Formats: sequence, structure tokens, C-alpha cells
Amino acid sequence: MSRWPKVLPPIDPEQARINDDFMRHWHEVFPNRFGIADRWGHRYVVEHVPESFRRTLEVGAGIGEHLTFETLDLEQEREYVALELREEMAERIRARFPRVQVRVGDVQGRLDFPDTHFDRVVAIHVLEHLPDLPAAVRELRRLCTPHATMGVVIPCEGSLATTVARRISAQRIYERRYARPYRLFIEREHINRPWEIVEELAPHFVTMHRGAFPVPLPIEWCNLFLGLTLRPRP
Repeated sequence: MSRWPKVLPPIDPEQARINDDFMRHWHEVFPNRFGIADRWGHRYVVEHVPESFRRTLEVGAGIGEHLTFETLDLEQEREYVALELREEMAERIRARFPRVQVRVGDVQGRLDFPDTHFDRVVAIHVLEHLPDLPAAVRELRRLCTPHATMGVVIPCEGSLATTVARRISAQRIYERRYARPYRLFIEREHINRPWEIVEELAPHFVTMHRGAFPVPLPIEWCNLFLGLTLRPRP
């Protein structure tokens, strides 16, 4: 039997509210308190942009953090689509970046764009969250032009470095803020491990470059994040 889509355990309304609140809170806290780690992922993606591109799709755009790292001309800005699952966070993007297109939607389903519409895709801290990751990967492949570039950043979930760093960062903040175990949040959010993500990407995309933080080696146990630059397979 396929392990996809992954089925999450039931959750009560109060825990759902807390998890949504922390997701919004973490998007504000992470770049301010842990800027070095946050900047690495955004910079990795912009350092590997294609020489020329017109249309960008950013999935899981949060509150628009990545857009502050982009250098776009007027046409690229108009053709930049920030896709976010939560309407409240999408509104934050619209307020901060009124010239980009902001859509509310789920990349695990079919998006309202034609085939081969985008020549660039950005997915920073997104793919680890998706219960139906294979559906999302297929949809991203459908939307890419044959020569598109996709920039991906994912956490090294399960690594020693991530476990230690989390105890003094997100876990500490969550448990102080809500007086509940952090596992109630993270076990529903970071549900895909790096090897699973790479495994699902491989049939549809070719990896052109790999990066890692903080140790510049593609080894999970000592790193917090992995970066991938990919091209669609023919």
C-alpha cells in the first residue's frame, strides 16, 4: 500500500487554533530572532535563479518573507505569484507587496494555471508539510516550462542538529506561549523527512545543485537545512 497521502490524527478545535496561531507567530519570530538560519534559505534560492525568467510561482509564501530577498524588474514583479494556504497570511502579503499576484490555494490540488505556465518555482520550507506530497510534485511539474528552475529548501527533520536547535528555539517558544507539548504542533507539520521529499522529486526533476546549512556538505545529521536547485525531467 502507498504511504501517500499521509493521514494526520484527529485534532480538537482549540489545538487547531493554537497551531494556526503559532504558524503565524513563527513566521514573524524566525527572521527576527534566528536571522542567520532564515537568511540562508532565501539567499540559497536567489543565488541560483536562472539567467532569465518571467513568471515565478512561490508556494507557501507565508507573509512574504522571501520577497524581501528578491531583485525583480517590473515585469517579473507583476508576474510573480505568491501562493498561500491561509487567507489571513495572504492578506499580509497583499499589504506588503501590492504589485505581486497573491493567490489562496493548495498545491496538492490543481491550481488555476495552464500547463507550463511558470519558468521559475520557489518552495522554501513547504514540502515537509504536505500530506499528499506526490500530488504536489506532479502539479509543480505540470506548471513548469521545460527549462524552468525550481528552488527548494527543506529542514533536516530528524537530524541531531535539528533536534538540538529546536529545543532552544521553536520548542521553547511554543511551550512557553501555550503551555502545551511542542510535539502537538510539529508532529502534524513536519511530516515528511528529507529522504522522502528527495525520493518524490526524483522521477519528475533533475537535481542541478545541492546546498546545506550550517555545514556545507550534503549530510543530514549535522545540518539544519538542505537546499536543492532542480530542473524538470524531459
